Amino acid sequence: MKLEEYAAHDAVGLAQIVANGEVTPEEVLDTAIAASKSVNGDVNCVLALMEERAHKAIKDGLPDGPLKGVPFLIKECMLMLEGAPYRNGSRLLEGFVAPNDTELMHRFRRAGLVTFGTTSTPEVAYSPTTEPVMFGPVRNPWKLEHSAGGSSGGAAAAVAAGIVPVAHANDGGGSIRIPASCCGLVGLKPTRHRVPQGPNYGELLQGLSCEFAVTKTVRDAAVTLDAVQGADPGAKNVIQSPEQAYVDVIKQPHRRMKIAVMETSFSGTKVDQELVDCLRATVKVCEQLGHEVIPARLEIDWQLFFDSTHVVWIANVASIVDDMAMLAKRTASPELIETATWACYEEGKSLSAPDLVRALDGLNVVSRSVGQFFADYDLLLTPTMARLPLRLGELDQNRPGITAREWTFGVFDWCNFTPLFNGTGQPAVSLPLGMSRDGLPIGMQFVGRMNDEASLFRIAAELEVAMPWKDRYPKVHAGRT
Repeated sequence: MKLEEYAAHDAVGLAQIVANGEVTPEEVLDTAIAASKSVNGDVNCVLALMEERAHKAIKDGLPDGPLKGVPFLIKECMLMLEGAPYRNGSRLLEGFVAPNDTELMHRFRRAGLVTFGTTSTPEVAYSPTTEPVMFGPVRNPWKLEHSAGGSSGGAAAAVAAGIVPVAHANDGGGSIRIPASCCGLVGLKPTRHRVPQGPNYGELLQGLSCEFAVTKTVRDAAVTLDAVQGADPGAKNVIQSPEQAYVDVIKQPHRRMKIAVMETSFSGTKVDQELVDCLRATVKVCEQLGHEVIPARLEIDWQLFFDSTHVVWIANVASIVDDMAMLAKRTASPELIETATWACYEEGKSLSAPDLVRALDGLNVVSRSVGQFFADYDLLLTPTMARLPLRLGELDQNRPGITAREWTFGVFDWCNFTPLFNGTGQPAVSLPLGMSRDGLPIGMQFVGRMNDEASLFRIAAELEVAMPWKDRYPKVHAGRT
């Protein structure tokens, strides 16, 4: 199988040619490994290759799932594959391997995906750009001097560069949607609890974080979510099941929806004009498709939201760092932890239990006002980001002297549109609907009501036809090698 043929397929397409007997899973895997080796030196997104393990999985017999034989990469954060490297972007976990499979790993395997490597993440996944000291920066395949986003930057860069068509990712403040926007991909954050986090976690980040993937196409996202969604045994919460398979939703005639559109950020931070222009172009297309699009501002108490989210995040950083130290049998120290992470760790250790409870109460207040807004609209449309992808080094997690609050502010300033919907738990998707004058992708974010991924899939499927992106290839891409 040639690299250019492999890299032109999405996951569903690869699964189809495997099922038809046109290629074997071994041939597809070998091509994926060659794709990684051809571009990873430029992009630096894949950390560990597990070639023998992947070939053995094929030899032992793959489950007859909807993505049987499709090569796959996992992010070294939250999800675990027993015996695979798991370092969470931190020198503190150097040499550590996962002790068990998580439930989501079982489900990815059951879908027929063939895991052959891991991808990079910033330290403890608390950054919207992936530039860990331990592994170096992940570079954007579109422009190598720019960030691929974070915290799932390694996953997004791998998909954008044609190494795999789908890769595991997770999102605690935008970590699926941000890199999807930076790299020109579909980045769906499902509804809270839609995808299981067990058995290691019940509700990571007190419900702010969720698991899923980044994909090339809408149908890949639909098929993958169908394969992995639903609570696992003992889960803290059992989510409402979808009325029908998402892969069926995207094939049906689409109903007219009422879409609120918001150009300005929640905090008042300036939005790049090219992003506003793309938003307006998207509005026009949505209107041409028959949807009612209404300018409307979602008003929230931004300061309350910022303060509450900051407390939840740094409390969890403190807990995560202590857990990593225990797992690695090391002592956490500034020599092993990046500066911003260490500042968050120290401030997080100083918090009290009532501090965390008050922060969760603050998020509840904000969620109630957002819920009222969505009583009147099917969807909200915003830019995914406030700015185009940053140059590497602009947001430095290891900057000397940075405080925890300064770090959180810097994160939220660039990524102003995404974190709110981690706090509310609603589903949201970034779609690659534009390109900047300098050749960088621009993502637009659609947000749905709780449990309503179906509406997101409907609009995404329509826009994938009306504003297509599948034939765009970045500067660094396996299909061009």
